[in-house]
Amino acid sequence: MRRKKKDNSYKWSFASVGGTVRVNIKSGEDIRHLGELDRKMWTVLSCPVTGLEFDPKALKYMDGDSDGKIRVDEVIRTAQWLTRILSDAELLVKGADSIPLSAFNEADEDGARLQSSARQILGNLGLDKDSIGLEETTDNAKIFAGTRFNGDGIITPLSAGDEALGALVTEIGKAMGTVKDRSGEDGIDADKIEAFYAAAADFVAWTEAGVFPFGDATADALAAVEALKDKVADYFMRCKLIAFDPEAAAGVGVSAEKIGAIEGNLALAADQIALEPIAAPSAGGKLPLKDGINPAWKAAVDKMVALVLDGKKQSLGEEEWNEILAKFAPYTAWMAEKKGAEVEPLGIDAVKEILKADKKAELLALVEEDKKLEAEALSIEEVDKVVRLVKNFHPFLNNYVVLADFYDPKKKAIFQAGRLYIDQRSTDLCITVAGPSPEISSLSGMYILYCACKSDKLGKAMNIAAVLTDGDVDGLRPGKNAVFYDREGNDYTATVTSIVDNPISLRQAFWAPYRKVGRWISDKTDKAAAEKNDKSLAGFTAAADGATTVPPADGQPKAASAFDIAKFAGIFAAIGMALGFLLDALVAIVKGAASLKIWQLLLVIVAILLVISLPSVFIAWRKLRRRDLGPVLNANGWAINAKSLVSIKFGRTLTKLVKYPKMSAVDPKARRRARFWRAVLWVLIGLVVAAGILFLLHLKGVLTIPFLVK
Repeated sequence: MRRKKKDNSYKWSFASVGGTVRVNIKSGEDIRHLGELDRKMWTVLSCPVTGLEFDPKALKYMDGDSDGKIRVDEVIRTAQWLTRILSDAELLVKGADSIPLSAFNEADEDGARLQSSARQILGNLGLDKDSIGLEETTDNAKIFAGTRFNGDGIITPLSAGDEALGALVTEIGKAMGTVKDRSGEDGIDADKIEAFYAAAADFVAWTEAGVFPFGDATADALAAVEALKDKVADYFMRCKLIAFDPEAAAGVGVSAEKIGAIEGNLALAADQIALEPIAAPSAGGKLPLKDGINPAWKAAVDKMVALVLDGKKQSLGEEEWNEILAKFAPYTAWMAEKKGAEVEPLGIDAVKEILKADKKAELLALVEEDKKLEAEALSIEEVDKVVRLVKNFHPFLNNYVVLADFYDPKKKAIFQAGRLYIDQRSTDLCITVAGPSPEISSLSGMYILYCACKSDKLGKAMNIAAVLTDGDVDGLRPGKNAVFYDREGNDYTATVTSIVDNPISLRQAFWAPYRKVGRWISDKTDKAAAEKNDKSLAGFTAAADGATTVPPADGQPKAASAFDIAKFAGIFAAIGMALGFLLDALVAIVKGAASLKIWQLLLVIVAILLVISLPSVFIAWRKLRRRDLGPVLNANGWAINAKSLVSIKFGRTLTKLVKYPKMSAVDPKARRRARFWRAVLWVLIGLVVAAGILFLLHLKGVLTIPFLVK
């Protein structure tokens, strides 16, 4: 059927797909005119770029604004770009893995540029071919390997052109960090170069402004003083306390008791001895430098004396100590203002040599030379976009504009994540979801299992919505385990987390009332049996207690008997009345049936079954006719614009039930014996049932059995 739109001259072809009239996208011209298709005729208005079984790079290329959604406008722009740069739009329908270089439209500026880029790719790879495919365009590092410049503004030692400049690129990378070049090599960009030379200048200026009170040994001297600083301050405070109150000497001096309490070899107890004062404090307040030093601190004091003092002093007062500390103040202030630390590992001499050589301008010129090829390099990457979309764009349209792949039994839609095996069936309608969304999915009229899937082997986890469209649901419940296989064949442990309950099939609906009654009777029976069991146990317990109880004295009330014959008589009477009622009902049915012919009796039975099951079947039929995939996809981030019905017949192709072959014993004698005993069993059952019915009819006088008449 061909239909002409009123607002344009292009003629679209239509077909009924999934219970809805949809446009066919079956030619390159259809794709060329995609922008003229009425938006109301698109099946999908938006879809996510994640959670789909589709080339992720192709999806990224179509997502022009990188917002994680592919909308109609972006699909149209992609279609217009592809049909413009290609000389033959039919290539898009063929979906080939590679495209001939002659397929680029040389009359179009972009087409000619992309053709030239394709030739450059093949040249870089050393290939002499007249076509290009994904095998050639996928690996950027391979394409740009061995090239000095590739348009990304990053230079490598290879870009330098000479050994000395290449070594400088390496040194800058070590000091400032590297960035990845398109070739896959480590390199530097303009920002790294500028930062390096600024750090180098700062480091030299800072070094030249240094103040070194103890010459080249200043850093070591400061470290020696810092190691003693707190302990010496503690010593002088103890001295001040003794000067303030001589009686404090016992409390702040060296504790012989603590030292005496140390067990074992004192040479191994330096840490405990170091807790004592650095020297024995006195009112004089001078720190001895030669003798009288705590053995645990002697080495540190000797080092400080050698680096800071002239070695002749025998003691040190607090004022002298403070003067030593003050000498380091300019040095510590200078160190706090340190600049250019990134280049310090190179050494001040090497940094000065680099600044003197002044290769900064040459390096920046190399960066600019590399950037000149930016458009060409981006064009090379764009060839990958063309090749991927030539292969994947038409299949995408079949899942977006039409949803045709979903209704094709030989294909799978891009939202079908894999196959779930559960309860002797499998379902192919499994969709990756963020989590349960029953409030939306229930609108679909589908029976949905939300499952949490996990693969320890892959270290991956996902949630799926698995739609069941055939079989029974009696054994399904939250917490039930199953196995899910993704489209690549990887297996996951799947656990049902929640269920959206809707009819699955007419067969299930037909037997649903009987199953409900059966479950109700089973529940009631189990409950009654449990109550009877509890009462029986209570009765036995009471009887046992009564048997061991001392008889009551005269005039006191007697305990209730464990067996009350009156109660049991009432129970027997009730049972008899119930049996009589059932017998009367059976006789009434038999009397009524006695006047009917066999075929009439069968019709009555069928009518009874229909009366019971027809409402359930009718409700299920109406729901099954309205099963719609749209709400399920909507819950997963799609914007579905048309009904996507899942009919009863189509549903059976999505869910496969187990089918066992007819099995028989290998031994012919065993087969005959099995058939014989099955026949005997059915005959016995029939005889027992017939005998029971005849006996009941005899008791009611409906018919007379001679040998039972006295």
